Amino acid sequence: MKFLKIIAWLALVALIVIQFFPIILNESDYVPQSDFMVENQVPATIKNRLQVSCYDCHSNNTDYPWYSKIQPATWFLEDHIQEGKDELNFNEWATYSDRRKNSKLRSIISQIEEDKMPLDSYTLIHKDAILSDEDKRMIIDYMKALKDSLE
Repeated sequence: MKFLKIIAWLALVALIVIQFFPIILNESDYVPQSDFMVENQVPATIKNRLQVSCYDCHSNNTDYPWYSKIQPATWFLEDHIQEGKDELNFNEWATYSDRRKNSKLRSIISQIEEDKMPLDSYTLIHKDAILSDEDKRMIIDYMKALKDSLE
C-alpha cells in the first residue's frame, strides 16, 4: 500500500512539474493574403463551416479549448495541430502550385465524403464542427467547382 502512495505522489509531482514547460501556441490574428478564403472569395455559408470545422487544425490560428492550458493535453493538441497543418494549411493556400491545390482539393472532397474529416476526436468535444449532410454537399460542390476551374 505504501508503494502505491509513493507512485501516486510521484505522478502528482510530475503532473505539476510538466505545467512549467509551456509551448508556443498556434495563435495569430493575422489573415495573410495567401489564405484560402481571401484567394477564392468563398461564399459566407461555406466560409463559416470551414472556419468552424477545419481552421483550428488547418490554419495558423487555433481557437483553443479550456483544457489546452493543462499539460499533457497541450502537447497532444499541438502535435495534432502541427500534423494537420503539415497536411493542409489554409493560410498558405496561395503558395501552393496548381497541381498541389488540385491534389488538396481532391483530398478535401474524399475526406469529407468518407466522413474522415473533421475527425471524430475533434467533433466529440466541438459539436458545432459536425458537418450536416447539407454542409457536406455545399462544401463538396464548391471544392469540385474550384478543382474544375484549376484544370
